[in-house]
Amino acid sequence: MGHREDLLEGAKRCLLEKGYSRTTARDIVAASGTNLASIGYHYGSKEALLNLAFLKVTEEWGDVLTEQPDGAADDGDGAPRSPLDQFRDTWERVIDSYEQTRSVWQLQMEVVSRIDQDPELRKALAGPQREGRDGLAENMLGIDPETDPEKARVAGLFCQALLAGVMVQWLMDSESAPSAQDLTDGLNAVLEGRVR
Repeated sequence: MGHREDLLEGAKRCLLEKGYSRTTARDIVAASGTNLASIGYHYGSKEALLNLAFLKVTEEWGDVLTEQPDGAADDGDGAPRSPLDQFRDTWERVIDSYEQTRSVWQLQMEVVSRIDQDPELRKALAGPQREGRDGLAENMLGIDPETDPEKARVAGLFCQALLAGVMVQWLMDSESAPSAQDLTDGLNAVLEGRVR
């Protein structure tokens, strides 16, 4: 790897270990084995590097969470899984990964708290947030953004809102936070209540 890639990897490690606001340029240099001048040369500023590193961390986290295990698309006999089963299974993976990905969850909450003071960060997150919605709609609910972009958009908004809420509850009190089955039962209750 060159300095550019080393810096990005070092910044990702620092974000997960120290958080956004406590990471210094010197921390990144120490973690990457580069020098201070290379940050400005390759990224323009420490903030630009941290913003990109944050996007990469969340992208990698999203890929892991929404990755379907072999056979997850059907119920074992080749028939497609129900949307509620797919929803529950995805949430089981999200919640089961909590202990290994707690630092990512904490980092996301810290970054959200910085949005109002950092217009560059807000700008950097706008496009990836929209892309993330499409990915959540496709992987959590099986809605193809290419086939039905509007349905994917609103479903992605729903999934993002739910993910943020679950994240906060798990960070505050994992003992009383919702399980995948709780979320599935809640969604089902909302759908049933609407039918009546």
